[in-house]
This record gives sequence, C-alpha cells and structure tokens, in this order.
Amino acid sequence: MSKVITRFAPSPTGVLHIGSVRTALYSWLYARQQGGTFILRIEDTDKERSKKEFEENIIDGLAWLGLAHDEFYRQSERGAIYKKHLETLIAKGAAYLSKEEATEEGQRAEVIRFKNPNQVVTFHDEARGDISFDTTELGDFVIAKDFDTPLYHFAVVVDDFEMGVTHIIRGDDGISNTPRQILIQEALGAPRPAYAHLPMILAADRSKLSKRHGALAVTEYRDEGYLPQAILNFVALMGWNPGNDQEIISIDEMMKLFTLEKLQKAGAVFNIDKLKWLNKHYLKLLSIERVGEELLACFPDTLQKQVSQNPIIFSKVIPLILDRVANFSEVRSLVEEGELTYFFEDPRYLPESLLWKDERDPVRAIVHIDKSIELLRNVPSENFTTEGVKLALWDYATEVGRGNVLWPMRYALSGRDKSPDPFTLADILGKEATLRRLEEAKKLLQS
Repeated sequence: MSKVITRFAPSPTGVLHIGSVRTALYSWLYARQQGGTFILRIEDTDKERSKKEFEENIIDGLAWLGLAHDEFYRQSERGAIYKKHLETLIAKGAAYLSKEEATEEGQRAEVIRFKNPNQVVTFHDEARGDISFDTTELGDFVIAKDFDTPLYHFAVVVDDFEMGVTHIIRGDDGISNTPRQILIQEALGAPRPAYAHLPMILAADRSKLSKRHGALAVTEYRDEGYLPQAILNFVALMGWNPGNDQEIISIDEMMKLFTLEKLQKAGAVFNIDKLKWLNKHYLKLLSIERVGEELLACFPDTLQKQVSQNPIIFSKVIPLILDRVANFSEVRSLVEEGELTYFFEDPRYLPESLLWKDERDPVRAIVHIDKSIELLRNVPSENFTTEGVKLALWDYATEVGRGNVLWPMRYALSGRDKSPDPFTLADILGKEATLRRLEEAKKLLQS
C-alpha cells in the first residue's frame, strides 16, 4: 500500500471555524496514525475573496491546536503547474477553448471547458458507502477562465495528483463536487484517492451552524480562554466515536483509535455546554503555576498588585475559581462583578446586611459575632482550616440557629450575598484577617 498522504485545503475567504477544524483534525489524525504526510494547502484561486488575514488566521488557529503540517502550498504560487496540465488536456482532446456569451463590455470571453464523456461515476465513500452520479447533466463544464486562471475543480485535482494525496477527508458539501473531479482525474491519468465525506455540524435546534449558534473562529475560542485540548476533544467526537462511550479522549488516544470506518453519517450537533464541560475538565489538569499565570492575565492591575502581596491567599483561591468557571473569560466576569476582590481587601457593606432573615435584632447579631470571635480565638493557627473552624463553631451555631451565627460571619468575611461558606472563607483568609473582619462587623453594628 502506498504511503498515506492527507491534506487540509481551506480557502482563505473566511476564518478557521469549528467545522474546518474537524476536517483538519481527522486528516491530521489519519496521517499521523498511518505514519504518513499531512499537507496544508491554501486554496486561494479566488483572487477577489481571498485575504491574507484569513490565511494568517487559519495558520494561527492550526498552530494553536497543535495540528502541525508536513508540507505547505499556496495555489496562487502554482500557476505554471496548472497551465501545463491544461495544455495536456487540450492536446489530448479532453478539454477545449470555448467562446462564451458576450460580456458587459461586448467582448466574447474565451474559457477552457472539460469535454464531458457523459458517463455514470461511482465512487466509494468511507463514511457513506458507494455513491453514483450520472454526469451527463453536468455538460461540458468550465475548468479555467484562461491558461492562467484555473477554477476550483481543476486546481484541486491537479494538486491532489501532483502531491500524491491518497485520502480526501472533507465536509459532505463536497460530495456533489466529486463526480467532476473524478472525470478530471481520469482524463489526467491520476489515481483515484479514497474519499470520506463528513456530516454537517448542526446547531442545537438542528439548523445549519452559524456564528450566532457557536460557529466562531477557533481563535475566538482561544481568546475566550478555551484550551486546545478541549477543542480537539470536542471536535473529535462530532462525527466520529472511538467505539465506546468515552467522553474524555486525549490526542494520543485519538491517534490510536481513529478509523475512517467509525465516521458517522448523521449530522453532529454543536453543544456549547458540552464544550464548557470538557474545558472545565482540562482546566483542572493544568499545573497550579499555569493556572495562576492565566488567572493573573485576567486580573486588572490593582488586583494583580493585591495578589502579589498575598500569594498564599491566591493559591487557596485558585481551586475555588476553577470550580466556578468553564473558561478563562468567565474569570473576567467574576472580577467585574466583584466576586474575587474581597479575598484581598476588606469588604464594605451596610450594617443591616449582616442580619439574618430570622434574626433582625442587631444586638443579638453582635452577641453571635462576639461568641464566634471568642471561639475562633481559641483555635490554634495550625488548625485554622475549613474543618478546624467548622468544628469550633458548629455546636454553638446548631444550638442558637445556624443562620443566626453563620450568615453574619459569612457576610463579614465577604460582604456578598453569595460567596463560599464561612468555614472555607476563614481558611482562605487566615486567622488574623478573619478575626479582624469580624471585629469590624461588630463595630459597624454598634455604631
């Protein structure tokens, strides 16, 4: 069997989306698994719509995902090769020059048409089985505007032939293109590659995926704080399964398990909640140092300065943050909403906020805070942990009412209606800061 050569051939007329990432991933996986070659080919024959910034976005996105190519080509740099093959087809009588209808300027344009042999084309699709087309209805189709301007179908076939591509994995919108391309292959004497057409990726309502439904550029997901491991895991399972119910799958496992036979026929549904769940999983696998760096990058300068002055508190806060977010952009939302500031500076709040719904008497609240201070002072610093603080307060709180004791304590420590429980807060803040904030709360109620 010849060496496996796959290609990812995007057009730089738009950014790299999730659907394109899936095509690239499957092509990359199959080449790597088979010890073959993965080609990145920029199909920029559409000079009007092709943009350098889109090409850069595609290359940048693939690099971030770790899908490195072995060979790189641009169709715009291969004009002489296309011209040679056009001349060959014309010499063989498989193509001819054709005068078209008059243009707006009143001149008749001359194009190159493929001489259709009008036959039934059958090809095997690795995902869908045998597919047949009667090509008669295609007529003699245009393959180039002139010798220097080949059209998509022709350039693709020439490139695959010249580059030795053995397997073409692409979206199922390419199925209708295949008969034309096979006819051109046969006229050129090119071997037929294996085909695998992937099902569409659908929005949650099973409509066509759009930007509104999650079809963002992969670089936008990167900028929102998603990890490449999560994107690859998510994309891999939209159109293929490893033969079991495995939800978490690494790139190394994909390379071992990936087969074209397990490609799915039905459309895959884009589920942003699934992506967030996967990303949360991979966030927790990062080293504490890496997470710390990423979190700091989300913090404003003032908060970064406070963190630098309180590294121990920051190290304790990291797991709490990871429990609350699915990606790093959500950290920015926590910061904007003041959900993290109270760990690093004493909170400000109204005295009535300290009162529990069943205990609206400030005097009683002062009594409970006073007792909490007394009990916590007796806890040795080395035991001032979540468990140690809970052990010190639990019996008293149970006796007089947990809300009456724990609500004012939690509010004194966080200044928020919603925050971690008071035992966790005390552990993070430490004994000195916990007692100081409780004393401040007592003074506020007495004033």
